Amino acid sequence: MAGSYVNVPETINRIMDRVALFAHEACSAHDTGWEHPEHQGRLRAVMGALAKALPELNDRVAPLHAELASEADIRRVHTAEHVMTVREACERAAAENRVFRLDPDTVVSGRSWEAARGASGAALSAVRWVGRGEGTAAFCAVRPPGHHATADRAMGFCLLNNVAVAARGALAEGVAGRVLIVDWDVHHGNGTQDLFYDDPDVFYLSMHQHPLYPGTGAASERGRGAGEGTTLNVPMSAGLEPERYVDAFLEALDEAAAFAPEMVFISAGFDAARDDPIGGFTLAPEHFALLTREVVERTRPSAAGRVVSLLEGGYDPQELGRCVTAHLTALATTREVA
Repeated sequence: MAGSYVNVPETINRIMDRVALFAHEACSAHDTGWEHPEHQGRLRAVMGALAKALPELNDRVAPLHAELASEADIRRVHTAEHVMTVREACERAAAENRVFRLDPDTVVSGRSWEAARGASGAALSAVRWVGRGEGTAAFCAVRPPGHHATADRAMGFCLLNNVAVAARGALAEGVAGRVLIVDWDVHHGNGTQDLFYDDPDVFYLSMHQHPLYPGTGAASERGRGAGEGTTLNVPMSAGLEPERYVDAFLEALDEAAAFAPEMVFISAGFDAARDDPIGGFTLAPEHFALLTREVVERTRPSAAGRVVSLLEGGYDPQELGRCVTAHLTALATTREVA
């Protein structure tokens, strides 16, 4: 097990009760084309909605600039071949001044490598901010998303697995000894599951629509070897009443909280929202706010409110902005100073 983070309750006594909002300008430069679901307008809608909400959250939210992830940070998760493949595809896109496809769904432009480093870097910046005791929780407004990316493959709009880079960073740098990754994106985070499937220090919980891309995430997938029992999938049908999704998630969250994580990560996919053009779930902004509060509270005994959330999916820009605002507001108002 990685070095455990010590004296978490004492640390809470020394920090300001605020939530960080991390972003990097390079994330906006990832140009997939306006016909692509994961287009530049997503992040513009998020930041526009947050700009309207921040005055009321002024004393609770600290907007902060993220650093780019280094190759060493990325290599904790991804192979050298994967890094080279993505970087070279972006260089080719820049040289030819066009979008380049890694697969039918996943495309890059000339600045996509910098954007991917910005997204993973925001997640790591949040981990280090919490680790230094400057705050307890953070939200990372980033793109491209990450939870489908495996160690050696970009897929499902994802280039680097941002939440995995952050979780590995927390373990490697001694910020936490056990971490929980909660994923409520409507799609199963196959990359995140694969990366930690045999890791006893990382618990992965995913609620997702099934059947749906990428086709993984059966309830029988529970981990392997030393990591057996540290994966928990909750596959759900489309079109249910929102309370069905909330109840199923909270029941699974109680099992995950028993893992006693010292830090919690949220793969916050808002394509689980009602009327999303890709997903079939029916959650509204108030449901995401509820899930956010429950993640913080039900893991508080071990994690002491230390939560880092990262934007994943969500493909109706206006609804995405509303959901992210509800999520950040819940993070910012569900705080407790010991």
